[in-house]
Amino acid sequence: MPEAIEGLKPELVWKHFAEISRIPRGSKNEAAVSKHVLDAAKKLGLQAKADKLGNVVVRKPPSAGRLNVRSVALQGHLDMVCEKNKDTVHDFLKDPIEIVRKGNVLMANGTTLGADNGIAVATSLAIMEDRSLEHGPVELLFTVDEETGLTGAHNLSADFLESRTLLNLDSEQEGALYVGCSGGRDTIGTWKVRFDEATGSMTPVQVRVSGLKGGHSGLDIDKGRGNAIKIMNRALLALEAVGARLAFFDGGNKHNAIPRECETVLWIPSKQVAEAGKMVDDVNATVKSELAGVEPDLRVALARMNSRKKCKVLRRSEQVRLLKTIAALPHGVIKMSADIPGLVETSTNVAVIKTAKDAIKIATSQRSSVASEINDLSRSVSSIFELGGARVEHADAYPGWKPDLASPILGVAKSAFRALYGKDPEVKAIHAGLECGIIGERIPGMDMVSLGPTLEAVHSPDEKIFIDTVERFWNFLLEILKGVR
Repeated sequence: MPEAIEGLKPELVWKHFAEISRIPRGSKNEAAVSKHVLDAAKKLGLQAKADKLGNVVVRKPPSAGRLNVRSVALQGHLDMVCEKNKDTVHDFLKDPIEIVRKGNVLMANGTTLGADNGIAVATSLAIMEDRSLEHGPVELLFTVDEETGLTGAHNLSADFLESRTLLNLDSEQEGALYVGCSGGRDTIGTWKVRFDEATGSMTPVQVRVSGLKGGHSGLDIDKGRGNAIKIMNRALLALEAVGARLAFFDGGNKHNAIPRECETVLWIPSKQVAEAGKMVDDVNATVKSELAGVEPDLRVALARMNSRKKCKVLRRSEQVRLLKTIAALPHGVIKMSADIPGLVETSTNVAVIKTAKDAIKIATSQRSSVASEINDLSRSVSSIFELGGARVEHADAYPGWKPDLASPILGVAKSAFRALYGKDPEVKAIHAGLECGIIGERIPGMDMVSLGPTLEAVHSPDEKIFIDTVERFWNFLLEILKGVR
């Protein structure tokens, strides 16, 4: 067991967390961890099956005297977001996650930790193994590809589960019960672009935006963090005044993460390079001042490049359309909920920009707990793309989960929390896509609630899990299982 995890409680949960942290399990690369779960079930003599996508369900029989209790499914997803700092050497296809302990938190060394949703996987594996627990029939559901399309949940067959009560273990605030989530849709704009040779006396430079916190594009969208693509675009619009020509524009990695870093390559008239440097310094000072309270490490910097080889630059008219489109794209909170104080109702994220040989693509993501607002916002983003000359497509749509405050399992969970702590838990909705919305659509009549320990900065290399909350989450979960009738 890694030194960072030694002595932590509950021991079984952390043992399994350490084991799965050694298994590469980025989205669409879950075969090895899926096999790990099946092998664990076989070793424990438990019934298990996998579907063609790699979703796994393991069935554990009831403890003594609980045969007639209704069956409960515990659910989490096997995949993790694979993000790393630019200077971190790590291959997510083969390297284990290096876990680091810092006081009461666990992190990874320059990469995402994978506690989202590895802590659910480890918890379910611990429940599979622990024969001392009191519970009725339990199904442990492990889904795949939650982070890049929720395709595992989308393709669950209605008969994959016997349970009609489900505990989703993918929330990130210990002591809270989640009973609703947002739905979402990605809107993607693609330009077929043409490049010309850089002409005249031109010097290549690199402009980089770095040091941002990033984070989950739903959970962290209301924190006012900087968007590397939008900040870069401000610098590029300023550099238009010195005749800068764009050769490369690349930023962000995941549709569900606020972009932390962005990089461009420009060709600038050689006599204007010094002036360009001053312009970028001015942009750096401006955005650092604007975001001083939330992004202390933000940096926008220009550096000369050594290469003197002429390269292709985007045609001037197409460069103008691209930069103006990015300037027009909204990013951040669009509307707060009028019904649930503090809940973001609708938001959008300018997530990724990539330059290919003959195309530039921008991915955005719209979220809302109101389906009509997703439609309206994605239509607005589509309109901006179309006015800027881009071809538009939509992807990764998923339904929201409407709160049911009369839910039977919510009642059980609230009673369990009061029994443990003498007070009521928070009952909340979340501005993120939980699989509950899809599972409820795929398996009608499913009664659900979501819970978990406290995580922060998921989907970024700053991801952390608070150690003390894991034991409380574990005890709460076991109390819920004991309370089911």
